[in-house]
Amino acid sequence: MAYAITQTCCNDASCVSVCPVNCIHPTPDEPEFGRTEMLFIDPVACIDCGACADACPVDAVRPVDRLTGPDTVFVELNRTYYRDHPSDHAWRAPTFPRSLPNGLGTLRIAVVGTGPSAGYTAQSLLRSTGAEITMIDRLPVAGGLLRHGVAPDHPATKRIGEGFASVFHDPRLRVHLNVEVGRDLTHAELAAHHHAVVYAVGASADRRLGLPGEDLPGSLPATTFVGWYNAEPTVPADAVDLSAERVVVIGNGNVAVDIARILLSDPDRLATTDIADHALAALRTSRVREVVLLARRGPEQAAWTRPEFLALRHLPGVELVVDDHPEVRAAVAAAPPDSKAALLAGLPLESVDWSAAPRPGRRIVLRFLAAPTALLGDGRVEALQVEAAQVEAARGGAAQVEAARGGAARVEAARGRAVQGGRSAAADGPETIRAGAVVRSIGHRGVPVPGLPFDEAAATVAHRGGRIVDPATGRPLPGAYVVGWAKRGPSGGIGANRACAQETVDALLDDAAAGALPAPTGTRRELDRLVRRRRPDAVGLKELRAVDRTERALGEAAGRPRVKLATIPELLAAGRR
Repeated sequence: MAYAITQTCCNDASCVSVCPVNCIHPTPDEPEFGRTEMLFIDPVACIDCGACADACPVDAVRPVDRLTGPDTVFVELNRTYYRDHPSDHAWRAPTFPRSLPNGLGTLRIAVVGTGPSAGYTAQSLLRSTGAEITMIDRLPVAGGLLRHGVAPDHPATKRIGEGFASVFHDPRLRVHLNVEVGRDLTHAELAAHHHAVVYAVGASADRRLGLPGEDLPGSLPATTFVGWYNAEPTVPADAVDLSAERVVVIGNGNVAVDIARILLSDPDRLATTDIADHALAALRTSRVREVVLLARRGPEQAAWTRPEFLALRHLPGVELVVDDHPEVRAAVAAAPPDSKAALLAGLPLESVDWSAAPRPGRRIVLRFLAAPTALLGDGRVEALQVEAAQVEAARGGAAQVEAARGGAARVEAARGRAVQGGRSAAADGPETIRAGAVVRSIGHRGVPVPGLPFDEAAATVAHRGGRIVDPATGRPLPGAYVVGWAKRGPSGGIGANRACAQETVDALLDDAAAGALPAPTGTRRELDRLVRRRRPDAVGLKELRAVDRTERALGEAAGRPRVKLATIPELLAAGRR
């Protein structure tokens, strides 16, 4: 009985370090690790000890003889990986936990953010040093994207948070929530009270299409939609209107897949999760019957991961179809067995009449090789104009965005026929998809932190190996560090933050050992007083635990894991109780 890694794999490699025969790959020191969608167990080398299953924070490791239904496909996926990536499972040079030389005293380190990258950073520092940690977040509740980004029907992924529980119970930790660096505290003030400041602020903005009609009501970014169903307290309960029968999601990454799945899932199934109450109520009365995942490129370049797409194929009561196109047919027919295009094999192909309302039933339509050129409508979104993407250009990626924008000159001519829709007489001309809502799921973008250098091109904090640097001189800013999406851009899942955090922590500890960290001029108590003066409604650990108890109690009464408080006043009131 070997073990296999399944859909919920988070890639944080907790399983790798406990395997006694080194049969889980790719490991963090192998080139494939940064590019892989999941990790894999060699079924031949596995000795069935179960250590990996015990270590996995998201319950993704299962005995192969206990896999049923859709999960059985992962037996072959694990086996196929080692067919294509043979390994002798040789041990590499051992690594040992970091530590600091004696005599340095107690480091005081601030971590700005409370999401996964912040959690891994604080966890590493608390385990390897005697440092005192201060965590700061602009919201009055901790968790970042682990709370407000993970889809509610992915409870296994949320279990990573249980691994951070020890951080929030460590006596060396203090938290100041509902406090924003750049608004309530400056970087200079924070640095004056700590030896080092680590920024784990993520990438909170959304990328824009730059197309006419993008700001019409009914057009919204994925960041808003995901925050809406996850009770992000800055997203209003009425931010999403589900009165349309067809919704187009531009993009086909994992976030787009999440949105499609939530829109069409049975609300009774979602009622057992921690989805926002206002979202659940809206989904119960939703008119949405069809979600279109629109992509400029072909199926072989789809951005979703295989595990997420395989789960989508088995969504109860929802049909998954592919919009018919000669190039799509050719790509699927010629696809290697382990490619993304091969995942479409066996799915029905259909020529959709985009001018008509969706036919009865719930379904997801995969539309490839279509570049959006404008959002159309009189007062709100009524349709999306697209053009056929040239196959070679589609493979080129970002260049196709500019080609799509070139169609804007034809927008006014198309606006009059927006509601009627239909294909243009010219095969390569504009086409109109009748839709009452459009969600732009084309990626996140980092935003500048006041007082820190920002790389506009990469939309990240300017850094080198986690050390924040002055772009003009290339010199590190003493005691300033960055981690997570703010460091590497919005790529990689939750588990990728573990290796990212370790690189930054190693740089910080190297600087501490070299005496390169500036000594703080203020004390922790003085920082506490400054925070209370600037933000009298700041939230500490005591209030954070009160919020957690309140949400869990509400959840227990409703038969759910928790009921999230969805507004800042509700969170603050629960904290005071």
